[in-house]
Amino acid sequence: MPANDALSFLKAWTLAPFRMGSVTPSSQSLAALMTREIGPDTGPVLELGPGTGPFTRALLERGVRESDLTLIESDPDFAALLTRRFPAARIVEMDAAGLCHLPVFDGPVVGAAVSGLPFRLISPRKSSAILEGVFASLRPGAALYQFTYGRRCPFEQTVLDRLDLEAVRIGGTFRNFPPATVYRVSRIRSLSTYDWRFA
Repeated sequence: MPANDALSFLKAWTLAPFRMGSVTPSSQSLAALMTREIGPDTGPVLELGPGTGPFTRALLERGVRESDLTLIESDPDFAALLTRRFPAARIVEMDAAGLCHLPVFDGPVVGAAVSGLPFRLISPRKSSAILEGVFASLRPGAALYQFTYGRRCPFEQTVLDRLDLEAVRIGGTFRNFPPATVYRVSRIRSLSTYDWRFA
C-alpha cells in the first residue's frame, strides 16, 4: 500500500469521521478475501466506496478487465485519484444511495458487486436504498461482497428480509486493522426457480 494512500485516508476520515469506516485503507489480505470468488469470467463488476482502490487492484489481479469496472465514489478527492490510477475504469462520483433512482447500467448486467462502504454507520433506510439499487443491476445469481469489523452482519435482518436477501459469512482476517469479516449477500432463491425434480 502506498504511504500516501494512508495519509489520504486519514485526511478523509478527519474531515468526515462518520462517513468513513476506518482511519486506514483495507489490507491486501482483506482485498484478497473480498475478491476471491470473482474472476475474468465474472464480467462487469460494480464497486462501492473504493477509496484509494485496494479492492480495485485486487480485482485486476484476479483477472477482471479494468474496462469492466464501474467505481462509485462520493468523495471528490478519491474519485480524482481513482480516475488517475484506473483510466480505463468508469468512475462515477455520487452517493451509492443514488443507484436506487439513477441506475448506471441498462438492466441487470453486473456479475458481482464489491463494497467498501461502512454499513454499520449507515441507517437501515439508506442501506435498503443502496442494496435495492445494487441488486437492480446484478444478474440472477450474482452477489454483493461486503466486509465489516467484527463478526456481526452489517445489515439489519429486517432490511435483508424486505429485499429477499440473505447474508452468508465467507471468511475473516486478522491481517487487517481492525480485523474484518466478509459476507456474501445474494437473493434468496424463489419458489418459482426451484427445481422440483430434486425435491
